[in-house]
Amino acid sequence: MFVGVGASRVRDLFEQGKKHAPCIIFIDEIDAVGRHRGSGLGGGHDEREQTLNQLLVEMDGFESSEGVIIIAATNRPDVLDPAILRPGRFDRRIIVPRPDLNGRQGILAVHTRRVPLGDDVQLDIIARGTPGFSGADLENLVNEAALLAARQDKDLVSMADFEMAKDKVMMGSERRSMVISEHERKTTAYHEAGHTLVAWMLPNHDPIHKVTIIPRGPALGLTMALPEEDRQSYSAEWVRDRIAMALGGRLAEEVVFGQLTTGAADDFKKATQLARSMVTEWGMSTSLGPLSYVEKEESGFLGQSYHKDYSEQTAKEIDDEVRRIINTQYDRAKTVIEEHREKLDSIAEALLERETLGREEIEAIMSGKDLPPPVIVSVPTYAEKRRENEEKRKGAIFQPRPREVPSAG
Repeated sequence: MFVGVGASRVRDLFEQGKKHAPCIIFIDEIDAVGRHRGSGLGGGHDEREQTLNQLLVEMDGFESSEGVIIIAATNRPDVLDPAILRPGRFDRRIIVPRPDLNGRQGILAVHTRRVPLGDDVQLDIIARGTPGFSGADLENLVNEAALLAARQDKDLVSMADFEMAKDKVMMGSERRSMVISEHERKTTAYHEAGHTLVAWMLPNHDPIHKVTIIPRGPALGLTMALPEEDRQSYSAEWVRDRIAMALGGRLAEEVVFGQLTTGAADDFKKATQLARSMVTEWGMSTSLGPLSYVEKEESGFLGQSYHKDYSEQTAKEIDDEVRRIINTQYDRAKTVIEEHREKLDSIAEALLERETLGREEIEAIMSGKDLPPPVIVSVPTYAEKRRENEEKRKGAIFQPRPREVPSAG
Protein backbone atom coordinates (compact mmCIF):
# COMPACT_ATOMS: atom_id res chain seq x y z
CA MET A 1 0.00 0.00 0.00
CA PHE A 2 1.55 3.29 -1.12
CA VAL A 3 0.45 6.42 0.68
CA GLY A 4 -0.36 9.73 -0.97
CA VAL A 5 -1.21 8.20 -4.35
CA GLY A 6 -4.87 9.12 -4.48
CA ALA A 7 -8.25 7.48 -4.33
CA SER A 8 -7.94 5.80 -7.73
CA ARG A 9 -4.99 3.71 -6.60
CA VAL A 10 -6.98 2.61 -3.54
CA ARG A 11 -9.82 1.47 -5.80
CA ASP A 12 -7.36 -0.42 -8.02
CA LEU A 13 -5.78 -2.04 -4.98
CA PHE A 14 -9.06 -3.44 -3.69
CA GLU A 15 -10.16 -4.53 -7.17
CA GLN A 16 -6.97 -6.56 -7.51
CA GLY A 17 -7.54 -7.96 -4.04
CA LYS A 18 -11.05 -9.12 -4.93
CA LYS A 19 -9.78 -10.75 -8.14
CA HIS A 20 -7.13 -12.69 -6.23
CA ALA A 21 -9.36 -13.54 -3.26
CA PRO A 22 -8.74 -14.99 -0.80
CA CYS A 23 -5.89 -12.58 -0.12
CA ILE A 24 -4.42 -10.28 2.52
CA ILE A 25 -3.91 -6.53 2.04
CA PHE A 26 -1.26 -5.12 4.37
CA ILE A 27 -1.11 -1.35 4.95
CA ASP A 28 2.05 -0.23 6.73
CA GLU A 29 2.10 3.14 8.55
CA ILE A 30 -1.61 3.60 8.09
CA ASP A 31 -1.48 6.86 10.06
CA ALA A 32 0.03 8.47 6.92
CA VAL A 33 -3.39 8.22 5.20
CA GLY A 34 -5.64 7.45 8.16
CA ARG A 35 -4.97 10.57 10.22
CA HIS A 36 -7.97 12.30 11.79
CA ARG A 37 -9.89 14.27 9.17
CA GLY A 38 -10.10 18.04 9.52
CA SER A 39 -6.71 18.32 11.21
CA GLY A 40 -4.87 20.03 8.35
CA LEU A 41 -5.18 22.58 5.59
CA GLY A 42 -7.35 22.00 2.55
CA GLY A 43 -10.44 20.54 4.18
CA GLY A 44 -12.20 17.70 2.40
CA HIS A 45 -10.43 18.42 -0.89
CA ASP A 46 -7.05 17.49 0.56
CA GLU A 47 -5.40 14.61 -1.32
CA ARG A 48 -4.77 12.66 1.86
CA GLU A 49 -8.36 12.96 3.01
CA GLN A 50 -9.64 11.84 -0.40
CA THR A 51 -7.43 8.76 -0.11
CA LEU A 52 -8.77 8.10 3.40
CA ASN A 53 -12.38 8.56 2.28
CA GLN A 54 -11.91 6.04 -0.52
CA LEU A 55 -10.28 3.62 1.91
CA LEU A 56 -13.28 3.96 4.25
CA VAL A 57 -15.65 3.27 1.37
CA GLU A 58 -13.76 0.13 0.36
CA MET A 59 -13.71 -1.05 3.99
CA ASP A 60 -17.41 -0.44 4.62
CA GLY A 61 -17.75 -3.92 6.11
CA PHE A 62 -21.09 -4.76 4.52
CA GLU A 63 -19.73 -7.30 2.04
CA SER A 64 -18.32 -10.02 4.25
CA SER A 65 -17.88 -12.82 1.69
CA GLU A 66 -15.22 -11.21 -0.52
CA GLY A 67 -12.34 -13.12 1.04
CA VAL A 68 -10.19 -10.02 1.50
CA ILE A 69 -8.49 -9.53 4.88
CA ILE A 70 -6.97 -6.14 5.69
CA ILE A 71 -4.08 -5.79 8.15
CA ALA A 72 -2.53 -2.45 9.06
CA ALA A 73 0.30 -1.29 11.30
CA THR A 74 1.06 2.03 12.98
CA ASN A 75 3.02 3.54 15.84
CA ARG A 76 0.45 6.34 16.29
CA PRO A 77 -2.99 4.84 16.93
CA ASP A 78 -3.95 8.02 18.81
CA VAL A 79 -4.08 10.11 15.60
CA LEU A 80 -6.20 7.73 13.52
CA ASP A 81 -9.65 8.77 12.36
CA PRO A 82 -12.37 7.19 14.55
CA ALA A 83 -14.23 5.96 11.47
CA ILE A 84 -11.40 3.68 10.45
CA LEU A 85 -11.33 1.97 13.87
CA ARG A 86 -14.99 1.10 14.15
CA PRO A 87 -16.10 -2.57 14.16
CA GLY A 88 -16.56 -3.84 10.63
CA ARG A 89 -13.43 -2.14 9.38
CA PHE A 90 -10.74 -3.11 11.84
CA ASP A 91 -12.31 -5.58 14.27
CA ARG A 92 -9.28 -6.41 16.35
CA ARG A 93 -6.34 -4.45 17.73
CA ILE A 94 -3.11 -6.21 18.63
CA ILE A 95 -0.63 -4.18 20.67
CA VAL A 96 2.97 -5.27 20.16
CA PRO A 97 5.00 -3.96 23.15
CA ARG A 98 8.75 -3.95 23.49
CA PRO A 99 10.03 -7.42 24.37
CA ASP A 100 10.66 -8.42 27.97
CA LEU A 101 13.75 -10.26 29.23
CA ASN A 102 12.73 -13.65 27.81
CA GLY A 103 11.65 -12.03 24.55
CA ARG A 104 14.97 -10.21 24.15
CA GLN A 105 16.89 -13.42 24.79
CA GLY A 106 14.82 -15.24 22.17
CA ILE A 107 15.30 -12.42 19.63
CA LEU A 108 19.06 -12.45 20.23
CA ALA A 109 19.07 -16.21 19.66
CA VAL A 110 17.35 -15.68 16.30
CA HIS A 111 19.70 -12.95 15.11
CA THR A 112 22.85 -14.80 16.21
CA ARG A 113 22.02 -18.11 14.51
CA ARG A 114 24.40 -17.45 11.63
CA VAL A 115 26.94 -15.45 13.65
CA PRO A 116 29.98 -17.40 14.92
CA LEU A 117 30.00 -16.71 18.66
CA GLY A 118 32.83 -17.16 21.13
CA ASP A 119 32.55 -19.44 24.14
CA ASP A 120 32.33 -16.43 26.49
CA VAL A 121 29.17 -15.00 24.89
CA GLN A 122 26.14 -15.27 27.18
CA LEU A 123 22.92 -14.10 25.56
CA ASP A 124 21.08 -13.94 28.88
CA ILE A 125 23.55 -11.34 30.20
CA ILE A 126 23.23 -9.30 27.00
CA ALA A 127 19.44 -9.48 27.29
CA ARG A 128 19.52 -8.27 30.91
CA GLY A 129 21.71 -5.34 29.90
CA THR A 130 19.41 -4.12 27.11
CA PRO A 131 16.07 -3.20 28.76
CA GLY A 132 13.74 -1.30 26.46
CA PHE A 133 15.42 -2.55 23.27
CA SER A 134 13.12 -3.43 20.39
CA GLY A 135 13.73 -6.29 17.98
CA ALA A 136 15.33 -3.90 15.49
CA ASP A 137 17.61 -2.50 18.21
CA LEU A 138 18.78 -6.01 19.11
CA GLU A 139 19.42 -6.86 15.46
CA ASN A 140 21.46 -3.67 15.15
CA LEU A 141 23.40 -4.65 18.28
CA VAL A 142 24.34 -8.03 16.80
CA ASN A 143 25.36 -6.41 13.50
CA GLU A 144 27.56 -3.85 15.27
CA ALA A 145 29.25 -6.59 17.32
CA ALA A 146 29.91 -8.61 14.15
CA LEU A 147 31.37 -5.55 12.41
CA LEU A 148 33.68 -4.84 15.34
CA ALA A 149 34.92 -8.43 15.27
CA ALA A 150 35.39 -8.34 11.49
CA ARG A 151 37.48 -5.16 11.70
CA GLN A 152 39.86 -7.02 14.02
CA ASP A 153 39.99 -10.09 11.72
CA LYS A 154 38.47 -12.28 14.42
CA ASP A 155 37.02 -15.67 13.62
CA LEU A 156 34.47 -15.43 16.45
CA VAL A 157 32.42 -12.62 17.99
CA SER A 158 33.33 -12.30 21.67
CA MET A 159 31.51 -10.87 24.67
CA ALA A 160 33.82 -7.83 24.57
CA ASP A 161 32.57 -7.09 21.04
CA PHE A 162 28.99 -7.16 22.29
CA GLU A 163 29.88 -4.83 25.17
CA MET A 164 31.53 -2.33 22.83
CA ALA A 165 28.61 -2.60 20.39
CA LYS A 166 26.12 -2.02 23.21
CA ASP A 167 27.98 1.11 24.27
CA LYS A 168 27.93 2.37 20.70
CA VAL A 169 24.19 1.71 20.28
CA MET A 170 23.17 3.13 23.67
CA MET A 171 25.63 6.01 24.05
CA GLY A 172 26.80 6.80 20.51
CA SER A 173 30.09 6.38 18.68
CA GLU A 174 33.32 7.36 20.37
CA ARG A 175 35.00 10.56 19.21
CA ARG A 176 38.56 9.87 20.33
CA SER A 177 39.98 12.33 17.79
CA MET A 178 38.24 15.27 19.50
CA VAL A 179 40.76 17.71 21.00
CA ILE A 180 39.88 18.58 24.63
CA SER A 181 41.90 20.75 26.98
CA GLU A 182 43.12 19.25 30.25
CA HIS A 183 40.93 21.58 32.33
CA GLU A 184 37.81 20.70 30.34
CA ARG A 185 38.66 17.01 30.60
CA LYS A 186 38.99 17.34 34.39
CA THR A 187 35.71 19.26 34.57
CA THR A 188 33.97 16.50 32.61
CA ALA A 189 35.44 13.85 34.90
CA TYR A 190 34.09 15.56 38.03
CA HIS A 191 30.74 16.20 36.30
CA GLU A 192 30.27 12.50 35.53
CA ALA A 193 31.65 11.55 38.94
CA GLY A 194 28.94 13.73 40.51
CA HIS A 195 26.22 11.85 38.61
CA THR A 196 27.74 8.52 39.60
CA LEU A 197 28.19 9.35 43.28
CA VAL A 198 24.66 10.72 43.77
CA ALA A 199 23.07 7.79 41.93
CA TRP A 200 25.11 5.30 43.97
CA MET A 201 24.29 6.81 47.36
CA LEU A 202 20.54 7.26 46.80
CA PRO A 203 18.52 4.16 47.72
CA ASN A 204 15.96 4.07 44.92
CA HIS A 205 18.07 4.85 41.84
CA ASP A 206 19.00 2.19 39.29
CA PRO A 207 22.57 0.82 39.53
CA ILE A 208 25.22 2.60 37.48
CA HIS A 209 26.29 0.38 34.59
CA LYS A 210 29.07 2.47 33.08
CA VAL A 211 30.50 5.98 33.19
CA THR A 212 32.87 7.48 30.62
CA ILE A 213 34.56 10.76 29.76
CA ILE A 214 35.20 9.71 26.16
CA PRO A 215 33.08 12.01 23.94
CA ARG A 216 30.18 10.13 22.37
CA GLY A 217 27.78 11.84 20.00
CA PRO A 218 27.17 15.42 21.19
CA ALA A 219 28.14 14.66 24.82
CA LEU A 220 31.60 15.08 26.35
CA GLY A 221 30.87 12.31 28.85
CA LEU A 222 28.08 9.93 29.81
CA THR A 223 26.79 8.12 32.88
CA MET A 224 24.56 5.13 32.10
CA ALA A 225 22.30 3.40 34.62
CA LEU A 226 20.52 0.13 33.94
CA PRO A 227 17.62 -1.31 35.96
CA GLU A 228 18.13 -4.75 37.44
CA GLU A 229 14.76 -5.88 36.09
CA ASP A 230 12.16 -4.74 33.56
CA ARG A 231 9.78 -2.13 34.93
CA GLN A 232 6.39 -0.98 33.77
CA SER A 233 5.95 1.85 36.29
CA TYR A 234 8.11 3.96 38.59
CA SER A 235 7.60 5.15 42.14
CA ALA A 236 7.71 8.77 43.30
CA GLU A 237 10.87 7.95 45.26
CA TRP A 238 12.61 6.72 42.10
CA VAL A 239 11.62 9.88 40.21
CA ARG A 240 12.98 12.10 42.98
CA ASP A 241 16.26 10.17 43.06
CA ARG A 242 16.49 10.45 39.26
CA ILE A 243 16.08 14.23 39.48
CA ALA A 244 18.77 14.44 42.17
CA MET A 245 21.10 12.31 40.05
CA ALA A 246 20.61 14.60 37.05
CA LEU A 247 21.59 17.61 39.18
CA GLY A 248 24.67 15.91 40.63
CA GLY A 249 26.91 16.80 37.68
CA ARG A 250 26.47 20.56 37.98
CA LEU A 251 26.80 20.35 41.78
CA ALA A 252 30.15 18.55 41.51
CA GLU A 253 31.44 21.34 39.27
CA GLU A 254 30.28 23.97 41.75
CA VAL A 255 31.75 22.24 44.81
CA VAL A 256 35.12 21.42 43.23
CA PHE A 257 35.77 24.31 40.82
CA GLY A 258 33.27 26.96 41.92
CA GLN A 259 32.19 27.46 38.33
CA LEU A 260 29.10 27.08 36.14
CA THR A 261 29.35 25.57 32.65
CA THR A 262 26.91 24.77 29.86
CA GLY A 263 27.51 21.03 30.21
CA ALA A 264 24.47 20.54 32.45
CA ALA A 265 21.89 21.90 29.98
CA ASP A 266 20.49 18.47 29.06
CA ASP A 267 20.51 17.42 32.74
CA PHE A 268 18.36 20.42 33.69
CA LYS A 269 15.97 19.70 30.82
CA LYS A 270 15.43 16.11 31.92
CA ALA A 271 15.07 17.06 35.59
CA THR A 272 12.51 19.77 34.79
CA GLN A 273 10.51 17.40 32.58
CA LEU A 274 10.38 14.79 35.33
CA ALA A 275 9.36 17.35 37.98
CA ARG A 276 6.64 18.80 35.75
CA SER A 277 5.32 15.32 34.94
CA MET A 278 5.16 14.56 38.67
CA VAL A 279 2.89 17.56 39.14
CA THR A 280 0.80 17.61 35.97
CA GLU A 281 0.53 13.96 34.90
CA TRP A 282 1.30 11.55 37.72
CA GLY A 283 -0.47 13.20 40.67
CA MET A 284 2.66 13.10 42.86
CA SER A 285 2.26 16.59 44.30
CA THR A 286 0.73 16.94 47.76
CA SER A 287 -0.18 20.60 47.24
CA LEU A 288 -1.96 20.18 43.87
CA GLY A 289 -3.39 16.73 44.52
CA PRO A 290 -4.08 13.74 42.25
CA LEU A 291 -5.29 15.74 39.26
CA SER A 292 -4.22 15.95 35.62
CA TYR A 293 -3.10 19.35 34.36
CA VAL A 294 -1.88 18.32 30.91
CA GLU A 295 -2.51 20.69 28.01
CA LYS A 296 -5.02 19.17 25.61
CA GLU A 297 -4.40 18.93 21.89
CA GLU A 298 -7.07 20.06 19.46
CA SER A 299 -7.28 19.78 15.70
CA GLY A 300 -8.44 22.86 13.87
CA PHE A 301 -8.51 24.26 10.37
CA LEU A 302 -5.04 25.74 10.73
CA GLY A 303 -3.52 22.63 12.30
CA GLN A 304 -2.97 21.55 15.89
CA SER A 305 -3.56 23.83 18.83
CA TYR A 306 -3.39 23.44 22.60
CA HIS A 307 -5.56 24.71 25.41
CA LYS A 308 -5.49 24.48 29.21
CA ASP A 309 -8.37 23.41 31.41
CA TYR A 310 -6.98 25.26 34.42
CA SER A 311 -6.62 28.88 35.46
CA GLU A 312 -3.56 31.11 35.40
CA GLN A 313 -3.44 30.89 39.19
CA THR A 314 -3.18 27.10 38.94
CA ALA A 315 -0.47 27.48 36.29
CA LYS A 316 1.53 29.62 38.70
CA GLU A 317 1.05 27.03 41.45
CA ILE A 318 2.33 24.35 39.07
CA ASP A 319 5.45 26.40 38.32
CA ASP A 320 6.04 26.97 42.03
CA GLU A 321 5.65 23.27 42.81
CA VAL A 322 8.03 22.27 40.02
CA ARG A 323 10.58 24.76 41.34
CA ARG A 324 10.14 23.42 44.88
CA ILE A 325 10.76 19.82 43.76
CA ILE A 326 13.89 20.80 41.82
CA ASN A 327 15.30 22.87 44.68
CA THR A 328 14.62 20.11 47.23
CA GLN A 329 16.45 17.50 45.16
CA TYR A 330 19.23 20.01 44.45
CA ASP A 331 19.86 20.43 48.18
CA ARG A 332 19.66 16.68 48.66
CA ALA A 333 22.25 15.98 45.97
CA LYS A 334 24.51 18.73 47.34
CA THR A 335 24.47 17.11 50.77
CA VAL A 336 25.53 13.76 49.27
CA ILE A 337 28.44 15.33 47.37
CA GLU A 338 29.70 17.37 50.32
CA GLU A 339 29.52 14.40 52.71
CA HIS A 340 31.35 12.04 50.32
CA ARG A 341 33.86 14.41 48.75
CA GLU A 342 36.69 11.85 49.02
CA LYS A 343 34.77 9.29 46.96
CA LEU A 344 33.94 11.97 44.42
CA ASP A 345 37.66 12.68 44.02
CA SER A 346 38.43 8.96 43.74
CA ILE A 347 35.89 8.43 40.96
CA ALA A 348 37.12 11.49 39.05
CA GLU A 349 40.78 10.42 39.35
CA ALA A 350 39.93 6.93 38.12
CA LEU A 351 38.06 8.43 35.16
CA LEU A 352 41.01 10.64 34.28
CA GLU A 353 43.26 7.57 34.38
CA ARG A 354 41.04 4.99 32.64
CA GLU A 355 38.46 7.19 30.84
CA THR A 356 35.75 4.51 31.31
CA LEU A 357 34.61 2.73 34.46
CA GLY A 358 32.34 -0.29 34.66
CA ARG A 359 30.14 -1.39 37.52
CA GLU A 360 32.81 -3.58 39.12
CA GLU A 361 35.30 -0.72 39.15
CA ILE A 362 32.76 1.69 40.65
CA GLU A 363 31.92 -0.85 43.36
CA ALA A 364 35.62 -1.16 44.18
CA ILE A 365 35.99 2.62 44.51
CA MET A 366 32.91 3.00 46.71
CA SER A 367 34.03 0.15 49.00
CA GLY A 368 37.61 1.45 49.26
CA LYS A 369 39.20 -1.51 47.45
CA ASP A 370 41.83 -1.53 44.74
CA LEU A 371 40.62 -1.24 41.18
CA PRO A 372 40.61 -4.47 39.15
CA PRO A 373 43.10 -4.50 36.28
CA PRO A 374 41.68 -3.31 32.95
CA VAL A 375 40.98 -5.84 30.22
CA ILE A 376 43.59 -5.45 27.46
CA VAL A 377 42.40 -6.35 24.00
CA SER A 378 44.57 -6.06 20.91
CA VAL A 379 42.64 -3.67 18.66
CA PRO A 380 44.66 -2.38 15.68
CA THR A 381 43.87 1.01 14.22
CA TYR A 382 43.20 1.51 10.51
CA ALA A 383 46.75 2.81 9.94
CA GLU A 384 48.17 -0.20 11.76
CA LYS A 385 45.96 -2.47 9.70
CA ARG A 386 47.37 -1.08 6.47
CA ARG A 387 50.90 -1.51 7.82
CA GLU A 388 50.07 -5.05 8.85
CA ASN A 389 48.91 -5.94 5.34
CA GLU A 390 52.05 -4.43 3.84
CA GLU A 391 54.25 -6.34 6.28
CA LYS A 392 52.40 -9.57 5.52
CA ARG A 393 53.12 -9.11 1.85
CA LYS A 394 56.80 -8.72 2.69
CA GLY A 395 56.73 -11.82 4.89
CA ALA A 396 57.26 -9.96 8.18
CA ILE A 397 55.35 -10.41 11.44
CA PHE A 398 53.41 -7.46 12.85
CA GLN A 399 52.04 -7.05 16.38
CA PRO A 400 49.25 -4.43 16.78
CA ARG A 401 49.50 -1.89 19.57
CA PRO A 402 47.33 -2.93 22.59
CA ARG A 403 44.49 -0.63 23.57
CA GLU A 404 42.58 -0.59 26.83
CA VAL A 405 38.96 -1.66 26.48
CA PRO A 406 36.60 -1.27 29.45
CA SER A 407 35.62 -4.45 31.18
CA ALA A 408 32.05 -5.66 30.98
CA GLY A 409 29.81 -3.89 33.45
